[in-house]
Amino acid sequence: MSECTHDCSSCSQDCAQRTAIAKEKQNELSRIKKVIGIVSGKGGVGKSLVTSMLSVLANRKGLKTAILDADITGPSIPKMFGVKDKANALNDKYLLPKITKNGIKIMSINLLLENENDPVVWRGPVIAGAVKQFWTDVAWEDVDYMFVDMPPGTGDVPLTVFQSLPIDGIVVVASPQELVSMIVGKAVKMASMMNVPVIGLVENMSYLECPDCKKKINVFGESKIEQTAKEYGIEKVARIPINPEFAKLSDDGAIEDFDGDYLDAVLEEIIKN
Repeated sequence: MSECTHDCSSCSQDCAQRTAIAKEKQNELSRIKKVIGIVSGKGGVGKSLVTSMLSVLANRKGLKTAILDADITGPSIPKMFGVKDKANALNDKYLLPKITKNGIKIMSINLLLENENDPVVWRGPVIAGAVKQFWTDVAWEDVDYMFVDMPPGTGDVPLTVFQSLPIDGIVVVASPQELVSMIVGKAVKMASMMNVPVIGLVENMSYLECPDCKKKINVFGESKIEQTAKEYGIEKVARIPINPEFAKLSDDGAIEDFDGDYLDAVLEEIIKN
C-alpha cells in the first residue's frame, strides 16, 4: 500500500479516514440521532421482519422511529406496515416519508413505483444511488432511531450503505441452517472492515412452539446461535420462533400489532449504546 497523502479525492483505499469523509451529510430538514443497520449474509432469513419488529418495539417505548428500506430490488417494508399511498414531494428538492398508523416513518422504492409489483431492473450503481438519495433527499425531521433494512450479502449496495451512511451499529440476522456460522462470519467481517460494531445476533425461524403443550421443537436442528455468537464476540442474541401469526400480520400490513418479547434484549442493547 502506498503512503497516505491525505488526499481522499484521488485515493481508492477504503481506510477509516476516507470512509468517514465519504459519509453523506444529513439534509437541513433531518435530525437523525442513531442509525442501525439490519444485515444478513444471505436472503430469505427474515431481515425485514426483524427490522420491522425492532422499529415497532422502539416506537412503543415512545422513541421517534424510522425505517429506510435499502433493499431496492426486494422491498417489503411498506407491505408489512400496510402503507400503499405513494410518497409525496415536499418541494422540488425533498420527499416526505410515509408514516404508519402508529407513527413510524418509512421510505422505500415501492413508495415511488407506479405499481408496487413492478420489478426494479437497475444496475448496481443506480441502486446504490437510490439508497443514498433516501438519506439525502428525504425530509426525515426528528428521528431517534433509524433502522436500515439492508439488502442481503456483502455486495455493492451493502457496501454503499456502510460507506455512505453514518451506521452506529448493526444487528445480524440468520437462520438455523448448518452454514449459519460461515454466513454470519461474512456479515460480521464486512462490518469490522467498515469499523461498525455488531450489536446483536438474531436467529429467525429458530424453533416451533407447540400451541398445546408449549414444547419447543427445533425444526432445523439444535440452535447454534450461542456458539456462533461466542465465535465472533457478539454479546446479545435473540431467537424468534416460526410463528404463522407473524406471516399473517406481515401479509395483512399489520406488523405493528405483533406480540412477543423476543427482541427486547437486543433493543435494550441498541438503546444503551
